[in-house]
Order: sequence, then structure tokens, then C-alpha cells
Amino acid sequence: MILGIKPPIVMGILNVTPDSFSDGGRFLDVDKAVRHAEEMVTAGADVIDVGGESTRPGSEGVSTDEEMARVIPVIEKIKQNLSVQISVDTTKPEVAEAALAAGAKIINDVSMLRNGPELAQVAAKHGAVLILMHSRKRPRNMQEEIRYQDVVTDVRDELLKAVSQALYQGVESENIWLDPGIGFAKTPEQNLALMAQLSVITQCGYPVLVGPSRKSFIGIFAGGDPDHRLGGTIAAVAISIYNGAAAVRVHDIDVVKQAVIISEKLREARGVQ
Repeated sequence: MILGIKPPIVMGILNVTPDSFSDGGRFLDVDKAVRHAEEMVTAGADVIDVGGESTRPGSEGVSTDEEMARVIPVIEKIKQNLSVQISVDTTKPEVAEAALAAGAKIINDVSMLRNGPELAQVAAKHGAVLILMHSRKRPRNMQEEIRYQDVVTDVRDELLKAVSQALYQGVESENIWLDPGIGFAKTPEQNLALMAQLSVITQCGYPVLVGPSRKSFIGIFAGGDPDHRLGGTIAAVAISIYNGAAAVRVHDIDVVKQAVIISEKLREARGVQ
């Protein structure tokens, strides 16, 4: 059980940004964002992940004040209107602190604590779940760092270094999730290897979140712009759940929820709990 929710968990993506790769600019208005969150919850989302800074390859960062102005009103209103767990997608401790005060219970850190221990300290202080997502460098230049001896074991080892840092800062082990960082400092082939060999990471003993939704590797292999990659997303979600993922982070809740349920049933039928 994670946050009182039995895995597999479906996390709905809510980007309140003008420049995210798939839905940038669609939910900048607070009321539109909350309506979309409600739609995702109705469709079966267990968690809503609110992000105010694009992390797509090549993107530039925004100030703490700007990110705060985007996400905090949305989190507050979701908390007031919906019964759903809320995650904040941020690398800034000030934003995380404010988001937890507003009602979030999860910090989704795509920097893997690379910017310092402060995010882990905030998580420890509040007893929040901390998702450590594998990445290298910053979004604007992360694709310069795609050399690995073995992508699966290297990603695992780099994640475990971040886990050690989180534990040292007082985050409880049961509050740590891992994310292999699909699309972050990875080639298309490396993304596939991570999902195909996900058990190497799940065997570390921490719940694993996978976020393949509408990612560019789908378009490279199968064609389609971000709005036309649902089939590839479902395939990636299915194999991730089948290989042990405890959660997936996606845009298209209704159809993905169905894929998650069947993939988990197939996994159970294989005799793996």
C-alpha cells in the first residue's frame, strides 16, 4: 500500500505551464486546471501530479516565484474540491514546502536530489513521499549525457545513490519511490531497455513509477506527434506494469487505467506478486 492506495497506481499529469511538450498552455487557468483534474479523477486517476515548470528536453527553467504562482492556487483548489492524492512536480524546495502546506503529499523530484539535499529535508520534515527520478544535468542539456556502460544497471546505481542521500536526510524508506526517468538523458533504445528490464530496478525494494506517456521515443519508433501516441503509451505502460511497476504517470487516464488493470491481472496470472 502506498499512501493508502493499493498499487498499481495511475498518476494523472496536470501541467500548468505554457511550454510542456504535450499539453503546454492548455491548463494555465486555475479553473480549467481543476476541471481537468476532476475529469482525470472521474476517469480513474489515483494521484494528480501538478507541475509548473516544463522539464522537456531543451526547456529553460522558471523562477521560484513564477512556479509557485502557477501551482499553489491549483493545488489548493484541487484539495478543496476533490478527494485525491496530490503530487507536486518540482525541483525547488520552496515550491515543495508551499505545495505540501497547500495539500500535496508527494514530491516528484526529476533532479534526483542533484541540486542539493533540501528537497529531501522538506520531505522528511513533512513525512511526504519523495519520488526520485533518474536524470542527468538539466533539461536544457540533459541529452548530452546519454553515455552509459549499461543503462539499466547504471540508472539503478545512480538512483540508489540518491536514495542514500534521502535516507541520510531523514526520509523514511517507505516514503521513497524510484523512477527510471524515461526520456531524460536517454536514447530511444535506452528507454526500451529500461522498461524491458525494469525488474532490475524493482528488485531494489522501492516502489517504481514509470512515465512513458506520449514521449518522443514512441514517435521515433511508431510515428505520431505527442497527441497521437496513445497506442505506444499503452504498450509502454502495459510492459512496465507487467514487469513490476507500482505506478505509471500518464495523460490519458481512462484507456490507460484499463491497460493497467489487465496488465496487472496478467502479471498475477504469471505467478508474480
